[in-house]
Amino acid sequence: MNVNFPAGVRDGQLIRLAGRGAEGFYGGPPGDLFLRVVLKPHPRFHRRGDHDLDVDLPITPSQAALGATATVQTPTGSAQIRVPAGSSSGRRLRLRGRGLPKRGGGSGDLHAVVKIVVPKTLSDRERELYEQLAESPGPGEQEA
Repeated sequence: MNVNFPAGVRDGQLIRLAGRGAEGFYGGPPGDLFLRVVLKPHPRFHRRGDHDLDVDLPITPSQAALGATATVQTPTGSAQIRVPAGSSSGRRLRLRGRGLPKRGGGSGDLHAVVKIVVPKTLSDRERELYEQLAESPGPGEQEA
């Protein structure tokens, strides 16, 4: 049986298929079939409410510190997003209307959640630069 689900369907929602149930008593007409929607989690996108989505946005420490334009995956492809300078892990960047469709039209928002990813291996030059950064005062510290 093929079933078309309406845009904006929610987890736990009941969908009624009139006349598609079992045959009625004593040869009566078929009853209604009710389907309870169970949404399978997506490996990349995480629901936030009924229409908004979260997606991880991996960036490098230098992109987080200096700001950058990054590519983020959306349900319909990819998009460019500006990462402001000084972004920390967990910062949420919103792309309006790029989330799940709403029943009456329009769509929710997609939130790209910044995840700072440190490289597993460093070149000699990169190591030298990180060591120089480590010697400078961090947030809340003062130079002597």
